[in-house]
Amino acid sequence: MTSPFPENTSATPPPGCPAHGLGPDGLRRLYGPEAEADPAGLYEKLRAEHGEVAPVLLHGDIPAWLVLGHSANLAAMRTPSRFSRDSRRWTAFRDGLVTPESPLMPVIAWQPLCVFADGEEHRRLRGAVTDGLNRFDRRGIRRYVTRFADQLIEEFGASGRAELVSQFAEHLPMLVMTQLVGMPEEYGPRLVEAARDLMKGTETAIASNDYVVATLRRMMERKREAPGADLVSWLMQHEAGLTDDEVLEHLRVVLLAANETTVNLIADGLKMVLTDRRFRAHLSGGQMTLPDALDQVLWDSPPMLLVAGRWATGDTELGGQQIKAGDMLLLGLAAGNADPAVRPDLSTPLFGNRSHLAFGSGPHECPGQDIGRAIAETGIDILLTRLPDLRLAVPEAELTWTSAWISRHLVELPVSFSPRTAESAPTAAAPPVVPATPTVPAPASPAAPAAPAAAPAPESVAAVVPRQRRSWWTALTSVFRR
Repeated sequence: MTSPFPENTSATPPPGCPAHGLGPDGLRRLYGPEAEADPAGLYEKLRAEHGEVAPVLLHGDIPAWLVLGHSANLAAMRTPSRFSRDSRRWTAFRDGLVTPESPLMPVIAWQPLCVFADGEEHRRLRGAVTDGLNRFDRRGIRRYVTRFADQLIEEFGASGRAELVSQFAEHLPMLVMTQLVGMPEEYGPRLVEAARDLMKGTETAIASNDYVVATLRRMMERKREAPGADLVSWLMQHEAGLTDDEVLEHLRVVLLAANETTVNLIADGLKMVLTDRRFRAHLSGGQMTLPDALDQVLWDSPPMLLVAGRWATGDTELGGQQIKAGDMLLLGLAAGNADPAVRPDLSTPLFGNRSHLAFGSGPHECPGQDIGRAIAETGIDILLTRLPDLRLAVPEAELTWTSAWISRHLVELPVSFSPRTAESAPTAAAPPVVPATPTVPAPASPAAPAAPAAAPAPESVAAVVPRQRRSWWTALTSVFRR
């Protein structure tokens, strides 16, 4: 991390500087160098000082509550009558403390999505998404994962070296998801590049976001004429009656936000298999399955550190703290997973224990968790099978991370292995994914044409995109990746 201090000044920041990690009244900040350098250490300091729920400061020193306890997190997640998902309730909004330029806005600004809805509106929107995702045949999904994992391995297999974050983890989930939403295969690589650029919050992220939106709109137009067994068609046909804008926005959330968490799960899962001798021994000895290993990852390194947020619908109590109506709660997924009340010894393996908070709980529990797990489990399994002598190419201590207030990412995972040629690992074509439940036959879809020339790949349009005010989605992605 680059030093935040000029070379001609003292290394000691002045009182009140975010580098101290302390703000007014001695409250700890969730942003700044100290918080980002060691999130887990910060959570434990807060737990020692305040217990299950701690007062903290967000960007601009805006107060909020961080939920640290496992049971307190579940209470906040499972009782929407007390803790709403509608950010318009936030007192800081009503008091004018949050400006449109605030880095908090991309995460907490209300949008017409199921993630910001409660009650009947939430059931209507989420029901369409979950019904669509639940129609996929998991075996079919795994066949797609196998196919694309083989293709990615073939690209670097002959070299005997690879960087698994950028060459494997960041590609596989989106390649699979493009098939599930019914996109022509030629869209896949271009959409992967657009998603990677968008999620890293680069200067060309606006162009990449525009490409993703344009691609989804073309798909919706095609599926309106020729529906198929895919998520786009199912959302458009669902009895909930989603508008075109609602279909588009939820497709984008499924593609991009869900992709980001699966990328992290794959990267962290591979890192654990390659560096933790305990798991390496168990895997080779047959005492622990790969799904068990991923459960351990979801306990120790959830794809999201925290979720912002919930808003109190009235004065209430949680974890010994008095919460006022309109107060904001941050769900501490990583902190709750490390709660001594449920994990007195963090070194004890949790084989088969899925009571972690990584996917949330209650009405807003992650609807795509089964698909995400299937992609991660199958992808890692294929990689270990194809490259059985896969090993870390640098000392574990040299692995680096980048953090923001809501997430933490492994930067690189360099590996080496015995070179493999394409002939030694043939790739079979994957059959189409079919619905898990009977459906009314749809008209046959015509052969998918190539993407129109009017929608160039992100890399070709990036150079001509002028600087401009970022959209809420572009700003959101810069919070995840920076």
